[in-house]
Amino acid sequence: MINFTNDDIFSNKLIFNYMSGFFGVVSKTGCVGDVFYGTDYHSHLGTKRAGMVFIVPQKGFRRSIHNLENAYFRNKFEDELNEFSGNSGLGIISDTDPQPILFNSHLGRFAIVTVARILNLEDLEKKFLEKKIHFTENFEGNINPTEVVANLICEKDNFVSGIENVYESIKGSCSILILTGDGIIAARDKLGRTPVVIGKKEEAFAVAVETSSFPNTGYESDYFLGPGEIVHITADGFTQLRKPGDKMQICSFLWVYYGYPPSYYEGINVDECRNRCGAALARRDTVDADFVCGIPDSGVGHALGYGNEKKIPYKRAYSKYTPTWPRSFMPQDQAQRDLVAKMKLIPNKAVIKGKKIVFLDDSIVRGTQLKDNTIDLRKSGAAEVHMRIACPPLLFPCEFLNFSQSRTPLELAGRKAIFQLGGDSGDLSEYSDPDSEKHKKMVAKIADTLDLDSLIYQRLDDLVEAIGLPKEKLCTHCWDGSSYY
Repeated sequence: MINFTNDDIFSNKLIFNYMSGFFGVVSKTGCVGDVFYGTDYHSHLGTKRAGMVFIVPQKGFRRSIHNLENAYFRNKFEDELNEFSGNSGLGIISDTDPQPILFNSHLGRFAIVTVARILNLEDLEKKFLEKKIHFTENFEGNINPTEVVANLICEKDNFVSGIENVYESIKGSCSILILTGDGIIAARDKLGRTPVVIGKKEEAFAVAVETSSFPNTGYESDYFLGPGEIVHITADGFTQLRKPGDKMQICSFLWVYYGYPPSYYEGINVDECRNRCGAALARRDTVDADFVCGIPDSGVGHALGYGNEKKIPYKRAYSKYTPTWPRSFMPQDQAQRDLVAKMKLIPNKAVIKGKKIVFLDDSIVRGTQLKDNTIDLRKSGAAEVHMRIACPPLLFPCEFLNFSQSRTPLELAGRKAIFQLGGDSGDLSEYSDPDSEKHKKMVAKIADTLDLDSLIYQRLDDLVEAIGLPKEKLCTHCWDGSSYY
């Protein structure tokens, strides 16, 4: 378990946002449209930058990268589609560095994209500079993490041993797609923290993070890579280059929050899992309510599961206005993100007034948006506001994926409540135990701060059961600090 001291509470830590998503295709015919639309179906996973690369006949690798902070993927790339051609290509939507990276090495020419979080990036940078190996790419004044991954691969004599070198060298997580003249090499993170899945259709194979990118592009899910597994994909199929490892730590938040509802991870559907999460909360709840509502979007699946189990109606106390307001995590300024989060959810007074309401949401991070929601509901005449959260209290910053915005652990609602109660931040084990008095006091403090009539968090054992994998195969670090590198 990783513990934090009082000094850590006020240090600049990386807490929560999103990860990234990639999509690649090898086909016997042109693949530009498939890569374009397949990558676009990963837009919920990244907000900063996006890129595509193709091997264009007689011209070689052709790449384009755009900033997405004030636009959408389709808007940025649609006008460039006629400039691309070819039967193989990659796309990436990233919350981190500009990608893809193009490399020319003793392994040949290749393009690479990663879904990665590298905690020891500075150490790796120092290692390469001491060897007189330089970096050409940069990211917000720092070296580009994907270029570091490419350099680690090129330390070895072939792609498989190079990727194994990545697994052995980095702290954090890293899934990789490499485009070569012979197809795509796909490698899942050594502990499988992020998913990689292969899809197929006639005369083409695709590889992606989200299976929800397959149906409308004509693919069917064919194979889920295991942790640390490496495969080589061509238009005729795929071959295994490295067997999967025995240990897995896939991120539980895939199902709770940032996965798209139609997607599957390890063969488990996101929305069905959210229904089970809501039902589990309902079975432990005794509150008498007029109806249940989900905070759009990810809270909806949880709320439907709750309502079906409780046999109470689902109503839309909030409607999400999406025609002009972008996602709340797009602006880089926190005040602007908070404003967008407030403006895009419109309360319906006709549904709310005089009613006792149970709300379902995926999680409480800082609680800022939820507090604004509660204020709106009170103004609209809600008789009672009861909040049910589909996961346990967030107590630990994510050490493994790019949920990253620069905040302190104290900004987490749970950690803030512990601090306000005068609790010991060095040992959080009792606060993560749902049966302990410290946990109950922490939850009561959060409810009071947010002006809720009641607040119940999901128990971790119920969440694990709802997902359907053994706990040792899940990363639950942000709730109990239990996961490892």
